Amino acid sequence: MKLPANFASFIARQREQAEKLRAAHGIEARAWYSIRNVADSDEAEVMLYDEIGGWYGATADQFIADLRGVTAPNLRVRINSPGGSVFEGIAIANALRSHPGNVIVQVDSVAASIASVIAMAGDRVEMAPNAMLMIHDASGVCLGNASDMEEMARLLALISDNIADAYVAKAGGTREQWREAMQAETWYLPDAAVEAGLADAALSTPRTGDPVEQPDEEEPDMSRAWDLAAYGYAGPPKPEAPKPGPPPVQAESQPALVISIADLLDEDAVARLRATVTPPVEEPAPAATIGEPEPVAPEPVAAPATPQPVAPAPADDWAADIAHLTSSPADAWAADLTHLIGPDASSSAATAHA
Repeated sequence: MKLPANFASFIARQREQAEKLRAAHGIEARAWYSIRNVADSDEAEVMLYDEIGGWYGATADQFIADLRGVTAPNLRVRINSPGGSVFEGIAIANALRSHPGNVIVQVDSVAASIASVIAMAGDRVEMAPNAMLMIHDASGVCLGNASDMEEMARLLALISDNIADAYVAKAGGTREQWREAMQAETWYLPDAAVEAGLADAALSTPRTGDPVEQPDEEEPDMSRAWDLAAYGYAGPPKPEAPKPGPPPVQAESQPALVISIADLLDEDAVARLRATVTPPVEEPAPAATIGEPEPVAPEPVAAPATPQPVAPAPADDWAADIAHLTSSPADAWAADLTHLIGPDASSSAATAHA
């Protein structure tokens, strides 16, 4: 439709007429959107469930004023709209782009025409199961002559190029590519919209009877239910390490007393003692020569017996009592001591006893 020069006053008159018609028939103005907070205080929800703009609903300025009151960090915009006024839709799309929160657009059923442009304003676009998205060229009504028709055609081409740029900003590509798809009035199912780049995700709803995936978790350990670490318990106290004491006192070395028996005897006695305890060294037998008779050892010749001195007859009873003590020694050690108990010593002892 060709827009008159005083477009603002034209819209105002149309709204005034619409209000009179509603009042005459007792019809309340129909709100084509709603904004409410959901259960999660971090997210607000916007429902676009009707035509965009229009004389019988709320205008974009009312939508924007209500949107400014949303302080939640996340905003979910749910769309089910066949489209509507191009300029009202562009105003709404720009309001969503400038919103400080994270905007998620969810197409619940259909987002067609200018409603698809509003969907492109989301930081993330999700397609609900079986939802559809449609794009096409702008259309309008014109009353007038051929010049008016030509002017209207140029205006519609400019509006369509402007809409195509919104799709380029979201999905990439060129204006010409999207104009070609718009002129063909293309409809997209969820997976096709994701493939084309117009949506980020296709939501799925589990069917009845489908197994529900359980989180891959290990079997609960019953001992964990009694884990007192959550209450600050760190287990029984550990025994304290012994404190280091003073270093041990080193005992002073005591001088060792060494006594040699050689210091108490004379050289002859020491020599005889050493000869007594030292075993005789046997000389090795000479090796036998092959072919020669072994030498026969000569038989040992018995040494002549040493005559034993005969003890003198005792002179008195005392001498008789010790006669057995003064007899000749039976071994070499007693012989060495004979000079100590000889006849002179016995007689002197006897004399001293008498």
